[in-house]
Amino acid sequence: MQENSRYAVGIDVGTSKVRCVVGHVDGSTGIPTIVGVGEAPNSGMRKGVVVNLQGPSDAIDHALGEAERMSGYEVNEATLSINGSHILSTKADGMIAAGSPDHQITHDDIVRVEEVATVGKIPANREILEVVPYNFKLDGQDNIKDPVGMTGTRLEIVANVVSALTPNMENLRRASEMAEVQQNGTVPSVLAASRAVLTESQLESGVAVVDMGGATTSVAVFEEGDLQYVGVVPMGGNQITNDLAIGLKTDPEVAEEVKVKHASAVIRHESEGVSVKQGEEIFTFNTEEIDEIVSARLEEIFEAVQDELKKAGRAGQLPSGVVITGGASKLKDIVTFTRSSIGVAAQLGKPSGFSGVDDKVMTPEYACAVGLMFADMEGVKHTKKNAGRTVLPGKKTSGVLRSVTGSIQNVFRKMKP
Repeated sequence: MQENSRYAVGIDVGTSKVRCVVGHVDGSTGIPTIVGVGEAPNSGMRKGVVVNLQGPSDAIDHALGEAERMSGYEVNEATLSINGSHILSTKADGMIAAGSPDHQITHDDIVRVEEVATVGKIPANREILEVVPYNFKLDGQDNIKDPVGMTGTRLEIVANVVSALTPNMENLRRASEMAEVQQNGTVPSVLAASRAVLTESQLESGVAVVDMGGATTSVAVFEEGDLQYVGVVPMGGNQITNDLAIGLKTDPEVAEEVKVKHASAVIRHESEGVSVKQGEEIFTFNTEEIDEIVSARLEEIFEAVQDELKKAGRAGQLPSGVVITGGASKLKDIVTFTRSSIGVAAQLGKPSGFSGVDDKVMTPEYACAVGLMFADMEGVKHTKKNAGRTVLPGKKTSGVLRSVTGSIQNVFRKMKP
């Protein structure tokens, strides 16, 4: 390995699955090459929240172990996702006296005004994940995107503060520590997915990302290059599977296979029989019945998504429409259903901005893991010196956490390396 090369790791901790991506970052170009991919079923989580530490810890360990074997790296640090309806998006504002009339605004001034904006606005039991400025005002001059270097005495900010419940954050940290993984940062899954699939023009014109997971569906709205809103709906692909199991009078394993192979988000005009084989038994179902069950649950999920867009004030007002990511987005005709339900353009979001030969990474379900890898790459400089997950048998790595350097919205603005 070259001395100036490094690696970056993203771990998407989903309710149903944990996905891991390891990227080798060339020191001269800065472009990552994905060299390791891992995936493992997850248990011990409900609707994005840890309820049993051992389940996600084992899943992180197995998914990362698979990616390590493929990449040749031994990893002890990564950026992880967090999810759940406890994630909130709150508008806040603040003001500071910057200094004398000839004072030039510095990054320290930005940090101070962000602190003022969040003090007392966010409850004590919540941890701030990101402060995203809508705009700054300097001595009365409004709509400033970046005041650093400008001269003024009074600095004001209007910002979007994304926060999560502290107990849920701590449980995720503890699960990763049990898997001997130190967290460099924590990013809401929908924001990580957005980092991997959105373009600069989409960010500017106005776009929503809908990340459809196993137990949650997350929504993020962007406009003028900045995050405007984040919301999480506590329903996902698992609910569709459960509805199919009940409606078709079969077990969840058969229902999941029916969903993946034969279900459609749009009700088909012609009905036909489809078969699923499990063990020695063959089950036959009618597509009309399948589609009706799936459509009913999808309507409920997307009504909730539309409610989130209304809260953001962007329902029907997204020039770049909706970009769909997540494992549940594999459902046939989901783009057509989304376009009809939300009333704007829709498309599947596929990660880009990297090289590599693993085709399964170029799919919507890996958008979050790839976005986490980008955040890890741009925030922490891993080198071969700090590699090595297992030092002594039975020993765990340090629980000291380092936040990702630089704000997530700046990561978004730099979009593709």
